Order: sequence, then structure tokens, then C-alpha cells
Amino acid sequence: MRRLFVLLLTVAALALGLGPAAAAPPGYLSLEATFGSPGNGWAKVERYYDSTPGFRTEQYPADGRGDQDGARLTYFGGVKRPSSARFLLYSAAGWSTGTGSAVLLVHGANDNADRAWANPAESGNCGASGCPSTGLAQQLAAAGHRVFAVNFAHKHGDNLMQAQVVGDALALIRDRLGVAQADVVAWSKGEVAARSYVSSVRPSWGRGYAGDVRRLITLGGPHGGLDYVYAHGWSFSLATWPACGGTANAPSPHLYMTCYGTYTAQPCLGVLPTGGYDCFPGQRQLLARWDGLYGVDQLTQDWWTTYYGGQGYYTSGQGIQAAIDAGSLIKPLQQAGIPASVPTYLLAGGSADLPGLLNENRGPSDGLVLTASALDTTGIGTVAATKLLTGLNHLELGWSPAAATQITTWLA
Repeated sequence: MRRLFVLLLTVAALALGLGPAAAAPPGYLSLEATFGSPGNGWAKVERYYDSTPGFRTEQYPADGRGDQDGARLTYFGGVKRPSSARFLLYSAAGWSTGTGSAVLLVHGANDNADRAWANPAESGNCGASGCPSTGLAQQLAAAGHRVFAVNFAHKHGDNLMQAQVVGDALALIRDRLGVAQADVVAWSKGEVAARSYVSSVRPSWGRGYAGDVRRLITLGGPHGGLDYVYAHGWSFSLATWPACGGTANAPSPHLYMTCYGTYTAQPCLGVLPTGGYDCFPGQRQLLARWDGLYGVDQLTQDWWTTYYGGQGYYTSGQGIQAAIDAGSLIKPLQQAGIPASVPTYLLAGGSADLPGLLNENRGPSDGLVLTASALDTTGIGTVAATKLLTGLNHLELGWSPAAATQITTWLA
């Protein structure tokens, strides 16, 4: 009977991600600062530095649109453009007392851990007319989970470097809680960073997967890639190109564009590295072509040259295939595969009603990521479950009660 009791305890421990305590945090990680009582339901925020050679300070748009802001500027020590060797680790209230699994939340592009997971109302755009002041972090903590979140230095940064940061955050969580594994919930671009980590797709100087992920849950993740920037390029460039009045922190498919009668260049905004500029490397890594299935938006100016490359009437660019060839991670990730030991759950939205944006309308989508991409299981060793929430758009996937209920169910 005693042996049976011990066996049951062991099974229960493994189910919660418990096990032999991990070793102390690796020597290449150093704690630089701690911020107590930061608000938004967090117990503390810490800034860490990874001294591994290979990390670097990535390029930022010169006009400041990609700089760290809000509370994150304080947490990064007042540095608007920190090195990608630095990251923030958020710990939610109850991180040391919860009885559920350890959960690491990984945010997406042009986002931060506060807005994404704890206060969707921070920026005023959460995908709905009314934005809540609490999010998934509080909901998971209330369910007993020990919740953490990572915050990257660059809002559109290299996913391979960010994958190394995901591994760093997991190493810290393992040491802090004495667990062998944690669950990872990754949203949008964060899915590519998390998937790169568990698939051991890494830079030459990087570390491989350490076997420390119990479950991987993705929210609107571009598993099959996306071509939104190129398929709707004219509208996208108008929103980003400064000479045309654009201010959005996003890349453009064009190298040259005529704005108010003047043909201008803005190489930093390009998806491809050009003239020594490369301000949006993480977006290039998400690219895959969907024109064969859904075509291209032919109602937009210069649609052919925008997507396939060349000189149009008002714009010029290299086209999507050149950008894919310059470093997309979608095929490499599918070929590497997610280990079968990592059950993977895919959550997708089906409502293309993002306010204030040109929504992806060539096929079913959440407004940004095509549903077929978010539910693409190519290369996933163990597909534990997939779910389409037809009433949610891309931004609502991170905080809506319906999404939170589904995520909590998968984590149970």
C-alpha cells in the first residue's frame, strides 16, 4: 500500500510539472534589478542580463516608434533601446503559493507583458469597444497556477534570440519553484519564439531545448506563416510610412514610396535588411506565401509589384519571396518539428473585426492571422487539441473569457 501511495504521489507530481529540482540558474544569467508591487496584478518584475556572446542590441526605428515605453522603460533602467540580452521576468500574485502548474506567458509583436496579459486596456486597443483592466495572468493565478511572463527588449526582435530568452525564463522558473517543467502559453509572434525554443531551432551560439516544457499552448500563432504585409501592402505602407503620415510600429513591404508627390526611401522600415538597416527581423521570420490558396488583394495600388517585387506606379520593393529567402523560420520550424514529448494546443480566432485596422479578408482569419495558419499542425509531434473560437479576433484571443476558459481547461 505504501508503494502504491508513493507511486500515486509521483504521478501527481509529474502531472503538475514537479520533479527533481532544477540546478541553480546558469552562470550566464544575472539579476540586475527588482521592482516590487508594480501593479497590474504582478507581485514583482525583475530585469535579467544574459552574458552569452551572440546577443546584441538590435536596430530600432530612428523616430522612436519601437522604443520601450510606459512602465517597461522604468524596468529596463530608463534605456529606450535595450540590448536583446536583457529581458524582464514578471511574477504574478500567488506565484509562490499556487498549487497548479507553473505557466510562462510569452507576448507577441509590438506588445508587452502588461498589456498582453494583465491590463488589456493599457493601450486603448484590445480588439473590442470596451477593454478590461485585468487579463489572462490574473485569471490563471485565480485558478491556482503559478504565473510568470517574459518581456522582450525589442518589440519586433529576432525570434531566435527571443527563443533563447524563453529558455532563460524557464530556467529561472524551474530554479525558483523547484519544478522540472512549466507550461508555455505563447501569443501571436511569441509562438514562433516559443516554438523555436522547443524545436531547438537556434543561432549558432545558442542553446538547445532543455526538456522543460510540459505543454505548449499557442494563441493565434502563425504556425503556417503569414503574408499580410505583402498581400495588403499599399494600405499597410500608408499606416507605417512617415512621409505619408504613417506612425505604426510595423514593417513595410516597400523600399521606396511616393508620398505627396515626393519619391522617398525609408530603408529601416523594410522587411528585408537594406543598406545596413534591419529594424524588423522578427517579422521577416514569420513570412510564408498564401497567394496560391487565397490570392492577393487586387483592389490595392501596386498590388502585383508589392507582392511579387518590382517597380510599381508609386512604390518599389523586392517582393515576398526575396524576404522569405532572407530568413523566414516557418519552413525550418516545420521541418525541425516540435518533439512528441511536448503536447501542443492550438487556439485560433475566427472574427476579422479588429478595430482601426485593415483586416485580413482573403480567407477566414482572426483579422491578422489566417485561420488555416493558426491551426496548421505541420511538424507538431503531438497535437493535443485544436480549437477555433469563431467570435474572437486576434487581440481578443489573449484576454476574452472564452479564450481564458479554454486555456484553463487545457492547463488543468
